[in-house]
Amino acid sequence: MINVTVIKVASPVKMEPLTCKRELHQIHIAGVTVATHLKNLFKYKKRTARADLEIQADFWPSKAIIKKIVNSTKNLIFVRKDGSEAAKLSCSDSAEYKNIETDDDSLDLIYPWDILVANERLVAEITENKIEGSVSGAANIDGVLHLGKGSVVLPGVYIEGKVIIGKNCKIGPNCYIRGNTYIDNNCHIGQAVEIKNSLIMNKVSIGHLSYIGDSIICQNTNLGAGTITANLRHDGKNHRSMVNGQLINTERRKVGAIIGDHVHTGIHCSIYPGRKIWPNVCTKPGAIIKHDEKVLFDI
Repeated sequence: MINVTVIKVASPVKMEPLTCKRELHQIHIAGVTVATHLKNLFKYKKRTARADLEIQADFWPSKAIIKKIVNSTKNLIFVRKDGSEAAKLSCSDSAEYKNIETDDDSLDLIYPWDILVANERLVAEITENKIEGSVSGAANIDGVLHLGKGSVVLPGVYIEGKVIIGKNCKIGPNCYIRGNTYIDNNCHIGQAVEIKNSLIMNKVSIGHLSYIGDSIICQNTNLGAGTITANLRHDGKNHRSMVNGQLINTERRKVGAIIGDHVHTGIHCSIYPGRKIWPNVCTKPGAIIKHDEKVLFDI
């Protein structure tokens, strides 16, 4: 087994609003924190007696990189294309290290939509049903479902693709949940809600007749009935999102909303693609979110 140390990101400002209430390594993706996932990647036997790995919290290694780390008997440093260090493997007391450039299949967690990519990858890895909660006989599972203890899937719910739902959740009735979606513990997904390729954190309530696509919803958030996240530009081009005063190309055709902790949207709230809402913001009924929102609405 490799001794893994996850190095915290010094200032993950580009990841806000996800990191306003937590650090990057504490973000939950498909049921585990970023730090726990990185440590779990290296629970393998090694040929050497010593193997100490220091890995940056914002580095999501490819399978090829993981294999090199697991099988190596030499000291290695994995370097990103910008020259920064992503991981350092020490197998001996030698001061000599071999530099290896990271590959295109590895992922750097820099912006919020990178968390979506990581979530997609983890949810896509489940291969068989694991049902610990209750699924109505009038619900339809057309894919693979992990359902936690105490959770209920009510009549009329249609689950398509690979979906992970945590403990003590209420889903439905008449919801459409599409892969690759992760819904954390203690969530309520109301009547006729559609969720697609999204990450829903702990204690989130999504009111009836809402649509959440390619989005991240942080914990203790309540989305009023009819909240709609747009996720596709009319011209089909990649979305851009404002980060530190600059429009950044997400390199994704579909990006929904990134919503922080303790947000409350009013009924019939419409959110433009790629927009972000900071923690504790409340929106008015019928609000149209055209720009990132950082301040509390005067209701």
